[in-house]
Amino acid sequence: MSSTLTTGNPLAPGAHSVEIDGVRQVYHVAGNGPVCVVHSGGPGIEWRYLRMPALEEHLTMVYLEPIGTGASGRLADPREYRLETYARFVHGVVEELGTPKVYLLGHSHGGFVVQRYALAHPDRVAGLVLYDTSPVTGPDFWAAAMANIASYPERHPDRPEAAAIPAAFQQAVTATDDESMTERLRSIMPLYFADYWTDEQRLAPLVASVRSWADPQRGEEPPFDVRAELGSVSAPVLIIVGTHDFICGTHWAAMLHDAVPGSRLIELTASGHFGHIEEPELFNRAVVEFTR
Repeated sequence: MSSTLTTGNPLAPGAHSVEIDGVRQVYHVAGNGPVCVVHSGGPGIEWRYLRMPALEEHLTMVYLEPIGTGASGRLADPREYRLETYARFVHGVVEELGTPKVYLLGHSHGGFVVQRYALAHPDRVAGLVLYDTSPVTGPDFWAAAMANIASYPERHPDRPEAAAIPAAFQQAVTATDDESMTERLRSIMPLYFADYWTDEQRLAPLVASVRSWADPQRGEEPPFDVRAELGSVSAPVLIIVGTHDFICGTHWAAMLHDAVPGSRLIELTASGHFGHIEEPELFNRAVVEFTR
């Protein structure tokens, strides 16, 4: 995909830039078919890990570079990196695209963002793909994630590297600069897969390419909880979750499924947090069938 910023047709293949509230928002377009806007996780993870070439054969994929990452601009007030802000920038891109309704695919934290967007702008949503995400965060959410991290070495007793993951995770969440954040995230990436070491040869290049920006507002945003509001979502909803996802696993996916009437839940039994990489055929088939 070209890295040259384009002008003119907002859905032409390549990289585009639009100014929203005085801040540059970059997005990348690839593929043909119904428009699907994609928001990566983090917050602060570079969008490229979520590139899905197989889906580009069926959909016009619009990959956002979330504000505060990559070539997109930075906010003057770090306290403004909040879900409502990310959702406002999504809306700015949707408006720029000029498409009456779009599909939205949100991964992890990006799933929080697109849920917020769908609740604020239901008339612009053709459908939602909520991928390894949750309708709620807060003490129970984080306690469950921390327990899964602590028990991770027990899942891989034959891998000495697994024993270092819990301590490395604590270091990662305290990173205060982009370089340290990227380095520490790469060191804990095995945690995000069902079985990283079995498929290390294929996954290692991806891990080495992951880039992250330090979260400038960590801990300042109140817990996320839209369970009571999701019943109003009228657009079709597809929920995808990896059985072995340590942070946004099946418990939270089931909670989403219960909160959204008529939603469809797909569980990828051989995946962790990256089912589009671990079980790409099943993942792609589910999204294509849903968007048809």
